[in-house]
Amino acid sequence: MTTALVLTATALWAQREKTTFQTAGQWKPATDIRADAVMVYGVNDNRRHTFEERVSSWRQRGYTAHFMTGIAWGQYQDYFTGQWDGTPHLDEGQKTMQGDTIWHGRMVPYIVPTENYLRYFKERHIKPVIDQGIDAIFLEEPEFWARGGYSEAFKREWMDYYGFPWRPQHESAENTYLSNKLKYHLYYRALDEAFAYAKQYGREKGLNVRCYVPTHSLLNYSQWQIVSPEASLASLTSCDGYIAQVWTGTSREPNYFNGVAKERVFETAYLEYGCMESMTRPTGRKMFFLTDPIEDRAKDWEDYRRNYQATFTAQLLYPQVADYEVMPWPDRIYEGLYRVSKDSEERARIPRFYSTQMQVMVNSLNQMPLSDNHVSGSQGISVAMANSLMFQRSPQPVDGYDDPQLSNFYGLALPLVKRGIPVSITHLENTGYADTWKDVRVLLLSYANMKPLDPKAHEDIARWVGEGGRLVYAGSDDDAFQRVQEWWNQDGNRYDAPSEHLFTLMQIPAKAPAGVYRYGKGTVYVIRQDPKTFVMNAGGDKILIDVVEKAYGRLEYKNAFYLERGPYVLASVVDEGMVSDAPLILNGNYIDLFSPELPVLSQKIVRPGEQAFLYDLSKVTDRKRPQVLAAASRQYEEKTTPRSYAFVAKSPKDTDNVMAVMLPKKPKRVTIGADASQYRWDEKRNILHVAFENSPDGVQVEIAW
Repeated sequence: MTTALVLTATALWAQREKTTFQTAGQWKPATDIRADAVMVYGVNDNRRHTFEERVSSWRQRGYTAHFMTGIAWGQYQDYFTGQWDGTPHLDEGQKTMQGDTIWHGRMVPYIVPTENYLRYFKERHIKPVIDQGIDAIFLEEPEFWARGGYSEAFKREWMDYYGFPWRPQHESAENTYLSNKLKYHLYYRALDEAFAYAKQYGREKGLNVRCYVPTHSLLNYSQWQIVSPEASLASLTSCDGYIAQVWTGTSREPNYFNGVAKERVFETAYLEYGCMESMTRPTGRKMFFLTDPIEDRAKDWEDYRRNYQATFTAQLLYPQVADYEVMPWPDRIYEGLYRVSKDSEERARIPRFYSTQMQVMVNSLNQMPLSDNHVSGSQGISVAMANSLMFQRSPQPVDGYDDPQLSNFYGLALPLVKRGIPVSITHLENTGYADTWKDVRVLLLSYANMKPLDPKAHEDIARWVGEGGRLVYAGSDDDAFQRVQEWWNQDGNRYDAPSEHLFTLMQIPAKAPAGVYRYGKGTVYVIRQDPKTFVMNAGGDKILIDVVEKAYGRLEYKNAFYLERGPYVLASVVDEGMVSDAPLILNGNYIDLFSPELPVLSQKIVRPGEQAFLYDLSKVTDRKRPQVLAAASRQYEEKTTPRSYAFVAKSPKDTDNVMAVMLPKKPKRVTIGADASQYRWDEKRNILHVAFENSPDGVQVEIAW
């Protein structure tokens, strides 16, 4: 097959891979969620099925089979015990200052990815799956803990990378920065080598292997004090894209606003997805958004449902992403036991009403369109981020530096989000791409919690300002990380802080005091406060808001986010009353997709702290064509005649289906399976409502009028 034909075939397969999920198990009726693809986890055989058998079980049910495993941890005991090469390698686990190994499970350490480990990984965990015909590989969670960095393996890597002996990271800000920068490099190298091998070996087998990184957001890793390559992977020609691992567990991490630290799940999720979307949008890489109907921590079903709605809405507010990992680990979602209420210790499987709601939401993702629409509100305000956010993180304050709950980032973002302004993210690693600057009017930047890794970013920012951009720089520039060994104070540069280099390029004083400065057609606004002061103190964000207003012009303040994409309507109302405590009232004809009954509403009221997911019936273009508008199943084998409509509905066993079907006229007969069915007909809107027990083998639905 020629290269052109291989690429064309790959593109066609990619079109079929709009939705996916991950599982370590084989196909079974309870977890047949009907996504396009499945990521079969781990190459090792389990107690009942080999890897080949697991893959085959999903393929037989019509799924495209991919492969996922961890790059930083996994069932790699044969490497650590010495079974692979005759030498034990437990010294390659990540270790804390106390000498304790950081474990992910029994005999599963977080790994220092040495060259020897990478040889093992390629031989035992990449080669076998390509031999099985797998052409998409997902290496998840390249994670090095900030509190790690004390193992003998890491000390050897330090010497190789820096050329001088290892330094304990807790002793200084510079050591912390250098240690975390090395961790970042090690997993960049690991993914580069693993993906390059996968693609080369795939070509030898006649496969065009695609390689993806499922990863938490830079925002979450920085908050959880984990180091990972993140945006730098865009420079890897062997990396085809990412999965944005955002879910309740990451988004419920507390942050400060108006002097109060608490969970703000929707707002945090919105920023996390934005961080991931902006990381790949300028590069054209593929991005899957993930959300999870439950989470790792043991909570109750209502907690899971409420926060699932918040994260699900947040992901859909990015209309230029339309590929999704619809859930991880369906076995634990459908078969796990969790508390029936927050005040009870009784545990039960997922309630039927929640599995129905969840399946309506999941199946909508199979139809979710791309859109050029924007979230309501003032467009063009962006917050800068860089991978070095992770470099200044440590288990305890170093040299007096402290950034509680990543407040120097949230100090720039939350004051705007809480006023209904849909801020975007700009990655310093992407400033060289023209698309990065598309529609950015005001850029908020601080070096209180990160540092620029390349002076080229400053050249790009200065050029943008000179062409009319408005830069708001906030920072005292007096933290110890300003003085680490980096480009701004080496090789002829003698700047005390990286901002001085940027300011000099824009022909303003290197140590510019607070004020307003002109450069070319643009303007620079300098605030000499670290952004954490804007959110850790009640009312502390007034100075930031005042400056942003001057830079931007008139801002539209509101308490709601609203987006239309195709027939779908997304809305979220923020709480804490910075603008209003009033609900958002939507009038129209909507199917409520968060309700397991799929009611049709003429009015939807969304209160502060709530979200809405609606199907707008006014957007149905061909109302004479019979069609399923929403369902807790996926439909196959659709057949339409002038007087009938039929299809097969498939969804997991032991769940309830509910469907809203638009018809040209009132049905005379509705048959579900072998039986005539009871149904409800909405005469005003020509919608048939039916409900029945799901089956993964399919339920035949026949409608005649």
